[in-house]
Amino acid sequence: MKELVIEAKRENLPSVLAFVDEQLELVECPMLTQTSIDLAVEELFINIASYAYGTDTGEAAIQISTFDNPLSVEIVLIDSGYQYNPLANEDPDISLPMQKRKKGGLGIYMVKKSMDDVSYEYREGKNILTIRKILN
Repeated sequence: MKELVIEAKRENLPSVLAFVDEQLELVECPMLTQTSIDLAVEELFINIASYAYGTDTGEAAIQISTFDNPLSVEIVLIDSGYQYNPLANEDPDISLPMQKRKKGGLGIYMVKKSMDDVSYEYREGKNILTIRKILN
């Protein structure tokens, strides 16, 4: 498992994605899959940076593990901000025209649809969101 601990600020997104991409390249992740993972990590990190700590700032930890049989990656994003389970919200009704949809929730919906597994837990004062993706 590799870990990056970084201040949860929007301007740190390039460092987060560089860390993720470096780990994915080590396992020869296909570019299309890497792009999908990058988009999910971007959505989740920006949500932490934007909402987890209110007007304050705090840290975010990004942990990456790879597994064999099947070749897959697990990325865990951890923050100590306000307790919030983004998976508890109802999925947006994407069949409605854009003007009729409720605001918010589309990014998390896209994460859930693009990853093979997404889970959340709150433990010891930390939000822990885990995404998993099979790489082949």
